[in-house]
Amino acid sequence: MINKDKEMSKRQARKEQMKRKEQRSRLMAISLITIGALFVAFLFIYPNFKPIGTISDAPARTRTNVDFNAVGDPNAPIKIEEYSDFQCPYCRIFFSNTEDALVKKFVDDGTVYFVYHSFGEFIGAESRQSAEAAYCAGDQGKFWEMHDLLFSNQTGENVGAFSDRRLVAFANKLELNMTDFNDCFDSNKYSSLVDDDMKNGITAGIKATPSFVMTYTVNGVEKTSLIEGAQTIDAFTTSIEAALAEMGK
Repeated sequence: MINKDKEMSKRQARKEQMKRKEQRSRLMAISLITIGALFVAFLFIYPNFKPIGTISDAPARTRTNVDFNAVGDPNAPIKIEEYSDFQCPYCRIFFSNTEDALVKKFVDDGTVYFVYHSFGEFIGAESRQSAEAAYCAGDQGKFWEMHDLLFSNQTGENVGAFSDRRLVAFANKLELNMTDFNDCFDSNKYSSLVDDDMKNGITAGIKATPSFVMTYTVNGVEKTSLIEGAQTIDAFTTSIEAALAEMGK
């Protein structure tokens, strides 16, 4: 009888031990799930509290006959369409080194009508976000101001430089009507235009940014040429003067 009681006691002890192990395993599993859920929540919540960082001023630039994303005389003999990405470092080089000289030399005198297009989501999500923000600023006549501010604050590709919160901060810095900007930006008003930019660019033979489609007419026949890369003002001058000569101007 005593041996039987001892055997039952051992079985009971083993059951209790297994029960405690199961409880510990369940607690461990619950703890891991909780930690994982908190980590995922942190990933979603943190960007909303992360400091937006310093916003650099854009260089002061003047442009004539601004119309949304275009500048210059729409009846100019030459039209140049830029396909660009606000995250693209070579696009920033063109912005910094060539664009202002091009505007002063050929746009201001009525020779060139210059139009900026995004190139869709070429580099990543922040390419789309920044392009949409620029177009939304364009609704308030400040596309080019946002354009300049974006390039002046480019810090890398998809690293948060053009997060939603920073883009809103850019709009605020430009003293836009924030209700109108937020309504435009939050509704993705210009998402389809960004998509069309890329489709039209691909149709025009664009493969990388920045690239420029130059269009002009010779004896009633429309001609186009493609200028690729962050070219110097001298390179643009050569192409534009060649087109003018072809037109007999």
